[in-house]
Amino acid sequence: MHIRTGAPDDLPRIIKLYKEVAKVKGGLARLEHEITEEYVQNFLTKSIASGLILVAIHPDDPESLTGEMHAYKPGLQVFNHVLSDLTIAVHPEFQGRKIGRTLFTIFLEEVARHKPDIGKVELITRESNLKAIKFYQSLGFKIEGRMEMRIKTPQGTYEADIPMGWQNPNFEF
Repeated sequence: MHIRTGAPDDLPRIIKLYKEVAKVKGGLARLEHEITEEYVQNFLTKSIASGLILVAIHPDDPESLTGEMHAYKPGLQVFNHVLSDLTIAVHPEFQGRKIGRTLFTIFLEEVARHKPDIGKVELITRESNLKAIKFYQSLGFKIEGRMEMRIKTPQGTYEADIPMGWQNPNFEF
């Protein structure tokens, strides 16, 4: 597995990956038809400009991505020390093979080593995704609250989103 920083020409590969992940129940908050070129171009551009984006490439198929992870600064001065809107996507055929853990580890190490202006990385996950919550906690994320009735399920019920945060140990105030 090769992991590198994402680039503008990764756009079609990221769209393809996200559409595959969106097909899986609970894979992404967005549905497959909501994965548009505009959506991906937006986070790709923001992540390159003010955050971090990583892509995982399988050595047997360099034209496809097995994973992608990104976050970026929200754009307001008061949040300039935060990377937000963190999203990770691992192709369904490669889930359970530690690609997500590897992406997260490299991502957080990169922030700690090379982004002393970033004090916090934040993400949001569904309350029912206990596996993800436990995984994020194992990486050093802490639960920071609960946003009631934020997610409407396909069954018409509602569940809370759980905001979580990781503190950069090398943040320079």
